[in-house]
Amino acid sequence: MKHPSLLLTAALSLAAASVYAQAAKSSPAAGASSSSPSTPPTIVSAIDREISLVEKEVVEVAEAMPEDKFDFSPEKLNLPGSDYKGVRTFGEQLKHVAASNYLIWSPITGEKPPDTVNDGKGPDNMKAKAEIIKYLKDSFAFGHKAVATLNDSNLVQPITTSRGRQTTRLFQATFAAAHCFDHYGQMIEYLRMNGIVPPASRGH
Repeated sequence: MKHPSLLLTAALSLAAASVYAQAAKSSPAAGASSSSPSTPPTIVSAIDREISLVEKEVVEVAEAMPEDKFDFSPEKLNLPGSDYKGVRTFGEQLKHVAASNYLIWSPITGEKPPDTVNDGKGPDNMKAKAEIIKYLKDSFAFGHKAVATLNDSNLVQPITTSRGRQTTRLFQATFAAAHCFDHYGQMIEYLRMNGIVPPASRGH
């Protein structure tokens, strides 16, 4: 676990530097004198910003897919030589992301994840687009709340996940964002397969 934690910490530092550099460049007040210095970034604010970034990307993709395509998976395309049998539908991808957010972030505070996580699958009976998106947004709100409890004394303090694995709050906080981006990439392909340009690619 030592090596992944070090890599994540290094990646987090680079991401934080990039994010704040872009923010400074795009800010209307960039280069202007200010009577009060801006609040310096912290590990917690950098992690929270990373969560906000992936939250925006995933929610925008969810909103871009028409509701009648939430049951789409590449299996429906019947591509010759493909092996998509049993892969998650678009809606199942979103529910998995949301449920995993709860499972990954809950050890940070020790709070019990909701029963709806369903072993990382999310609620089986949840099919409507609006319900799934709300479930997704609520899971990110849970993440912001969990990350807000991080501090210098507990950041790398050993904790145990719900499956009995030893980890740290830093790892859990950052791994959730990495997991979200993994599925974001898959959902981008689902949009493309349906002739939909992903929101992040529009106007480029």
